[in-house]
Amino acid sequence: MFDLIRSNAVPAAVVRSAARGALSVPASEMIEILVFLTKNPVFAQEAKMTLAGWNEASAIAAVSDPAAPKEILEYFWSEQNRRPSLMPALIENSSVPEVQVAELAAKASRELLDMLLASGRVKNSPAVLQALGRNPRLSAEERKQVQQTASAGTEAADPAIEAAHQEWKQAHVAEINAEEGKPFELTAAPDEAPAPVAQAAAVPAAPMKPAAKPDDRKLSVLQRIGRMTVAERVKTAFLGSKEERSILIRDGSKIVQNAVMASPKLSEPEVENFASAKNVQENVLREIARSRRFLKSYTIVRNLVTNPRCPLDVSLTLIKNLLLADLKNLQSNKNVPDTVRKVAYKLYKEKTTQPGQ
Repeated sequence: MFDLIRSNAVPAAVVRSAARGALSVPASEMIEILVFLTKNPVFAQEAKMTLAGWNEASAIAAVSDPAAPKEILEYFWSEQNRRPSLMPALIENSSVPEVQVAELAAKASRELLDMLLASGRVKNSPAVLQALGRNPRLSAEERKQVQQTASAGTEAADPAIEAAHQEWKQAHVAEINAEEGKPFELTAAPDEAPAPVAQAAAVPAAPMKPAAKPDDRKLSVLQRIGRMTVAERVKTAFLGSKEERSILIRDGSKIVQNAVMASPKLSEPEVENFASAKNVQENVLREIARSRRFLKSYTIVRNLVTNPRCPLDVSLTLIKNLLLADLKNLQSNKNVPDTVRKVAYKLYKEKTTQPGQ
């Protein structure tokens, strides 16, 4: 229907019904049609009035969607059309450019300041925090808290790493969009209870607090990540700290896991830990095994083979690279599959048996 209205292929009566929001189409499409009609010389005023009174829950759902047409996001973001109840969702939407959020932060009203101060996206954006710190409406205590949050956040990205992030993001844009909206959830080892991070992340955003004890700071990292969109978690996987990568490698979203593995900041000791971890998904272990860079490390190879979560085909491919001492230990390792133990026994016998015996 939107395409028909846009191409002026429907009667005026249908357009009039559209301006009143009276078409039998999904709410998201109806909003898109109404936004389009706000530029119509005949029906603009009626369309604007319809949008101003549009059902709040439906409008929030529309502006929360990263795949929403930019015209919808721009319409509700503009000051003359702004509805306060929609702004938290718009601020968190990764499709609203960061530069727009920063521009708002620098001059926001008291009401919008409270929303920005409570935003997980804002707390994770040095550029927005910097702009927020310039807002004259901040109290002295709030300004101090913003500065503390900025200094405790991710360090400024190296231009080369930022370029790598942009290139990787473009190459995987379809996968990121497909997973957008998927909540953050930590994977757990088979014998572990699910981590309570999702619950922590679901707690309503609280006012910023000064940097506290290490345990409190660590919890805030989990909560901050838990409030991020998939696109923001991908960005943090590339540009973030070692602590953030150690959390995001356990993200239930495969595209976030892969972003961690693709980060130029990822170090060999980190991958050694991932390779032996019992609380990462099979996808992570396969990604490690695909990397020539990391398979040059004997420790990583050994950790993969001895990890009970490692896919059997990966273990059987890598086991031939193990040294005698590790093959001997692997024979009696009850944590790995029986097939791996048998192959370890066979290889050990072959390597220790003298020719002709």
